[in-house]
Order: sequence, then C-alpha cells, then structure tokens
Amino acid sequence: MKHILMLATGGTIASKKTNTGLTPSLLSEQILEYVPRIKTFCNVTTIQLCNIDSTNMSPEYWVKIAKAIKENYNNYDGFVILHGTDTMAYTAAALSYMIQYSKKPIVLTGAQKPIDVDITDAKANLFDSFVYACDDSSHGVTVVFGGQAIAGTRAKKIRTKSYNAFSSINFPNKAVLHDGKIIRYITNDSFKETPDFYTNLDEKIYVLKLIPGTDAKIFQYLKEHYSAIVIESFGVGGLPMYGNNDFSDALADWLQCGKTIIMTTQVPYEGSDMETYRVGYKIKEKYELIEAYDMPLEAVVTKAMWILGQTNNQKKVKELFYTPVNFDILR
Repeated sequence: MKHILMLATGGTIASKKTNTGLTPSLLSEQILEYVPRIKTFCNVTTIQLCNIDSTNMSPEYWVKIAKAIKENYNNYDGFVILHGTDTMAYTAAALSYMIQYSKKPIVLTGAQKPIDVDITDAKANLFDSFVYACDDSSHGVTVVFGGQAIAGTRAKKIRTKSYNAFSSINFPNKAVLHDGKIIRYITNDSFKETPDFYTNLDEKIYVLKLIPGTDAKIFQYLKEHYSAIVIESFGVGGLPMYGNNDFSDALADWLQCGKTIIMTTQVPYEGSDMETYRVGYKIKEKYELIEAYDMPLEAVVTKAMWILGQTNNQKKVKELFYTPVNFDILR
C-alpha cells in the first residue's frame, strides 16, 4: 500500500459550530476517522501544521507547508493537504512554484461543509484526494474537489456555497473522479525524481483592480511600498487615458525604478490580449510590461512572489514569468 502524508491546516472541513460561527476545531486524526475506508488502501501519517480559517492563510504558512513536504519527501509516496476553500487556489498556485516538477502527487482539498455534519461534501473530497494521491499517474500540485482534479495553477473558487465550488480556468481538468475511479484528460505532467524546492518569496505584490475613474496618483503611493503591481484591467486589457498621460507617466516612473508591472484582466475566462484595442496596444508597444494572458489571478500573484523572491533583474523576471510551470500559461 502507498504511504501518504496528510498535512492539515484547518478550514471548513475541520470546523465545528460555535456561538460566533464556524471555527476550525477538529485535528487531522479526527478528520481521518470520518472516512475509515481510506486506510483500507493506503497507510496514512498526519501532521497538524496549523488549524486556521483559510482567510488567515499567508505566505508564512506556504513556506511551512513547502518545508514540511521537503523534509518528508523521500519518506512518502504522496501528500494530501487539507485546506480551507477561500484561499486554496492561492496556496495551490504558490506551492506549484515552490515545489516544481514533483513526481509525487501533492493534492489540496477541503470542503464547503464541515466533515462532522450529516450532509457534507467533505467525505467525498477527502476520499477522492487519497485515491488521486495513491495513483501512479498522479504528479505535481493538484486541487481535487467536487470530483475534479485541477492543475494547481488553474484552480479558482467560483462559488461561495455550492459543492462544485472550483473551476479550472482557461485549461481542461487534469482528470475527473467518480466512484473511486480516475478518468484522465491531461497526462503530460513534467516531473523530476527530485523536485526543485523554493522558500524565498517577495510578498510585496499589489493587485490594483481598475474601476472607471481610477486616479493614476495611486501608483506613486504604491511605488513606495511594493515591488510589483498586478493591474486588473477591463476586458482584454488596456489603461484609461482620460484625455491626459497620467497613467502612461505613472508606468514609466515605475519601470524606471526597476519595479515590475504585470497586466491582467478582471474577466475570469479567455484571458487578456492587449494588442486588440488602442488603449492596450499603445501601452504594450511603448513599455516593457508583462502580460498575464490566460493565467488566473491567483497564479499571477504567486508567480510574481516566487520570481521576485529569486531575482529583481527585469529581463530575468520576464523570462521566468513566461516559462510555463504546472500548465500555468499558454501564449
């Protein structure tokens, strides 16, 4: 039987009702007891890394998860991480960059309802995750949720309450799971016998969501506090002109200071294409911007954290951003 390490971090799956709302309370071994059939096909060891609502997840915890996997990598056949749903996509993307080319599966899962209630998705998600983690064809960082296996850089939470909470953005599911069986669609994972581990992250990444009337003066304030800015533009991408050069001048100032600018779109599906309209074409033609194309925001942000944790050389930053990791970008 396969040996799987389960890392528990809290989340709804571990929560119990209190007078002030759901709070993570159950520990890893207690959670595992709710699905006893898991132990009929694999040996499971558990580590309780933390027990938090995933709203409180931060890069500090990502480093703890990555270090725990690195320390135990040679002792187990796969890893299952229990995580709250609200920030699971960020963690999955971050781990995709922090643990690259893993031959062994690193699976994230959670639930929309606690595991101790009568009607819950937690038991099915937990079971599916171990089934996926025990399969010889499973590799790399993957979100297993609602019967879907989603590449760690492509997952996004799209529903707040429904069981089918996650979707794979601009990329097919790696697989679907049904009655303990895996039906695979993507089989060309890139992996090594020993993965590349990283723990240096630059957390000073700011996401600026444009709204009609956004004042370009915001760039001056952000420049003093952040290493990179991710601009969520409208539609396929561009920046407003408003009859002046304020945005253009702000971009020039940022770039002259050696900082990174990444353009993406507020629209979840189909990605950006800045050359479609003049408002995007002129900006991209004039400045050395990075365009995120079809990447979900969670991957854009965490990839920037990983890259800037390694280098601030702008040529290298751009090169690394456009180098695919775990199916994160198609150009």
